Amino acid sequence: MSALRKVLVVDDDPVVGKSFSRVLSRKGYAVITAADGEEALKKLATEDYDVVYTDIKMPGMSGLEVAERVKAKRPWTPVVIITGYGTAEHEARAKAAGVSGFLHKPLSPEMIEESAREVIAVAAPEEEATESPVRKESVLKNIALFFAAPFIALAYIIAFPFVGAAMLVWFAGKAAANRRLGVTVGKAAKSTGLLVAAPFIALACLVLFPFIGLAMLAWIGGRAALK
Repeated sequence: MSALRKVLVVDDDPVVGKSFSRVLSRKGYAVITAADGEEALKKLATEDYDVVYTDIKMPGMSGLEVAERVKAKRPWTPVVIITGYGTAEHEARAKAAGVSGFLHKPLSPEMIEESAREVIAVAAPEEEATESPVRKESVLKNIALFFAAPFIALAYIIAFPFVGAAMLVWFAGKAAANRRLGVTVGKAAKSTGLLVAAPFIALACLVLFPFIGLAMLAWIGGRAALK
């Protein structure tokens, strides 16, 4: 198993939880237990589990209600009903809630291990299919940015030399216009300075902006890869 799988066992009988822990822990699962439905829902509110096993008959909230509430809030989480008192009515209600299966007491190690393996194997592609739309949108956005980055860099490399040349023309035109209008000596000196500086500004644009484009390529590509 490539990653630690978390199993929540809900049963008021601690022997059941110990049985699951003894069988599944050595197979690479982390087994967490809850003594009743309320405790189980509190744990489900703070952590994700790969599968929930719940007994039907428990004090307070029944296992069927636990299953219904889990599937209502986390439809991608598989729930398996453990029961020694299975009835057609119980099974119909559990199936309507969307449970993944039933385990009938008495439980054997083989039943527990096979159930966990099968349920998680089936749930993995379903969970991927029901992945949050926001998360999917974020992934697609990062992929698009990754592939767009070279074109963005190319746009910078091509466009900014023209921006520098345009600045040269603009500074030169402004300086010439100010000189024709007979502005004060201070403004004329400023315009002349701009005129002299314009070629160097254009040269800086020609030299530096391609590197800025490449830096943006590296930043966007790295950001997309990390996410």
